[in-house]
Amino acid sequence: MNIVVVMLDSLRQDHVSFYGWPGCPVKTPNLDALAAEAVVFDNMYPEGLPTIPVRTDLFTGQSSLTNRSWQPLVPTDVSGATIFRREKYLTALVADTYHLFKPNMNFHDGFEIFHWIRGQEYDSLRAGPLKRLRLEDHINARIPEHWHRLVLAALRNLDDRVAPEDYPCWKTMQTALNVLDDARAAKRPVFLWVDTFQPHEPWCPPAKFDTFGDPSYSGPKIVLPPGGPAEAWGSEPEFRRICSLYAGEAAYTDYCVGHLLKGMRQMGYFDDTLIVVLSDHGHPLCDHGKFLKGPDRMYSELLKVPFIVRLPGGAKGGRRVSALGRFPDLLPTLLDLAGLGANARCVCGRSLRPVIEGTGASPNVATVSGYFPSVDRAVRDERYSYVMRPAGQTDELYDLQADPRERVNLIAKAPEIARRLQGQVGTVFLSARSKPRGVQGSMEVAHTPAG
Repeated sequence: MNIVVVMLDSLRQDHVSFYGWPGCPVKTPNLDALAAEAVVFDNMYPEGLPTIPVRTDLFTGQSSLTNRSWQPLVPTDVSGATIFRREKYLTALVADTYHLFKPNMNFHDGFEIFHWIRGQEYDSLRAGPLKRLRLEDHINARIPEHWHRLVLAALRNLDDRVAPEDYPCWKTMQTALNVLDDARAAKRPVFLWVDTFQPHEPWCPPAKFDTFGDPSYSGPKIVLPPGGPAEAWGSEPEFRRICSLYAGEAAYTDYCVGHLLKGMRQMGYFDDTLIVVLSDHGHPLCDHGKFLKGPDRMYSELLKVPFIVRLPGGAKGGRRVSALGRFPDLLPTLLDLAGLGANARCVCGRSLRPVIEGTGASPNVATVSGYFPSVDRAVRDERYSYVMRPAGQTDELYDLQADPRERVNLIAKAPEIARRLQGQVGTVFLSARSKPRGVQGSMEVAHTPAG
């Protein structure tokens, strides 16, 4: 059995149409078609955040939340690529997520073949003046000057892109198809990890997909919004325009994934390949007053992600499950499904194979998410989310079934639910405390987004 994992960076679950979130602004026909033949998870959650800790958890099956933040894989880490290579798989990595291939990051370790696709976000690829785009069209007078340099760096990489095929995401999918085509001649099972930074900011989709905004809008096209309280730098029309750009990126990402899936089907890989499509996390779009990721944004817009598992031939497909999963569970699940489950004894994640095959329940009664340097944590079961806050701030409790957008804080009414959730996660994952807090918060957690 071949294994292909497709990682989409920063794709919110409520921007994938088969999930059926009210108000979903886009259609994702290619992901929808895959989901119709797959097992779809509603509650698969990241543990350590953001980009690099997530991939550490996924690559190694371990939890980074207790002991490491944004740092390279180290020589003593045992990655899935290393295990599959030892088991005679042809291991390959195709990525435009440039954080993976920065010097000494080592995320290619264990892969026999790896390809880096350049030009995402601040990837140091271009210098000099802009030729097509203009900085002043992508900022407003209230955006701090230090942010202008970041926008300019991003615009340099966007400056020569016009057609959908000019963008790194498309090139990543095409390169992955080239690898799969070559791999057929190797007559070995393939373990391929495809990692695209789309739809991560800067949000500047090809014109063909920039169709979700108000045609009468004439303000700046802010492709890279600052962090912090959005009201400090922007207006409601600008926020709506930014959200429309993200929707365009989600639609474009689905288009590129469709190219990959179509090619795989034509090459016969749909018959003998386990396909997993997921995102590392979502992305706040001012849902709770801020754009960009941060440790204080422990809500579904950051934590709810698509997670699709298609078994070879579509076996057991067409099902949607509410069972809880955590990202360290991915590697032992892949090993188990490949008949290599004995190797999973070295990891802390647990196989979700019984859930996927419909023979058993999830091993998880709760999940926990957060940033290692921060004390903010979100502890969730299938119904509730308990958000633990720093001293001086109010904890939060939400009923995700009755209040999926997390508007009504129940912490004062149902502290016993928060205590129950807290008790289902070991204290090693949590800040030291004895009971849920109901104190009014007054400070924002300081954070500079990193990935």
